[in-house]
Amino acid sequence: MSSAPHWIEPHPHGIFVRPANAWIDPSRPVSRALVTHGHADHARGGHDAVWATPETLAIINLRYGRYPGENAVEYGQTLDLNGVKVSFHPAGHVLGSAQIRMQYRGETVVVTGDFKRRPDPSCAAFELVPCDIFITEATFGLPVFRHPPTSDEIAKLLAMRAAHPEGCVLVGAYALGKAQRVITELRALGYHDPIYLHGALEKMCALYADHGIAMGPLLPVAGTDKADLKGSIVLAPPSALADRWSRRLPDPVTSMASGWMRVRARAQQRGVELPLIISDHADWDELTTTIREVAPKEVWVTHGREEALLRWCELHQIKARALALVGREDEDEG
Repeated sequence: MSSAPHWIEPHPHGIFVRPANAWIDPSRPVSRALVTHGHADHARGGHDAVWATPETLAIINLRYGRYPGENAVEYGQTLDLNGVKVSFHPAGHVLGSAQIRMQYRGETVVVTGDFKRRPDPSCAAFELVPCDIFITEATFGLPVFRHPPTSDEIAKLLAMRAAHPEGCVLVGAYALGKAQRVITELRALGYHDPIYLHGALEKMCALYADHGIAMGPLLPVAGTDKADLKGSIVLAPPSALADRWSRRLPDPVTSMASGWMRVRARAQQRGVELPLIISDHADWDELTTTIREVAPKEVWVTHGREEALLRWCELHQIKARALALVGREDEDEG
């Protein structure tokens, strides 16, 4: 195990940047927080001052309200926090998601937060940022996790809808990121009919639209006649798939969009008839390719399937360690 540079310290509840007196994605309230993106396992309420992209701040405001001190940081903008040069770079995970690069006394550290390399019409594409220490997630850090082309999964969804004209397809999709990804991927493949939304998705979809993401026609399920939902695609949070709410839908085929749909047992446990392997996290090939391209001296793994990735680093003569940060995974968000 490598020793941490004295100026950056991993703790179970976050990564502390000592000279900046700031935490990255802390899981409990702190005085100064640098936040990679708006998912609840990275962004929390209660901080005094926060630095994040404008889009992430908008998401946080929608979910938690405003912080006493909010500092919007554009991609590529450099800050000086007590001598630490800090900049935010696209992570390709969700709207506003960022990798955080820190430079101090000749050393560069990059914290990815959550990231993916695949194109996504709902957010800025991942940017490769060379560094000495690469602090990465490993949600899908096993060789078995190789995500299929997203267009193939969307084509399955469209085929099911076409084959089921008297019913509908109900897709479970996480409220931040996944729902908007499914919508924009459907639009990219030429599906321009209205897409119906569970009420829990409406505000976040509106926020994306306000930030210039073209969503096409979106309508609430609430107030729509059951007959009008025949032949439609309906999006809802995963928790609603088996809820009484779904009874208002005409003969729904249950689907779910997640990288975890690669695991057949998970799909079966959720009663999913049409699993869609659509992930907002890097798969095994993306993780290992990114490490090769970044070419760091060390890799630190924040959470996920660490052991296989640590072994891969060892075989490629790269120092690596697991940080085991707590509360960093939500199975519905894969």
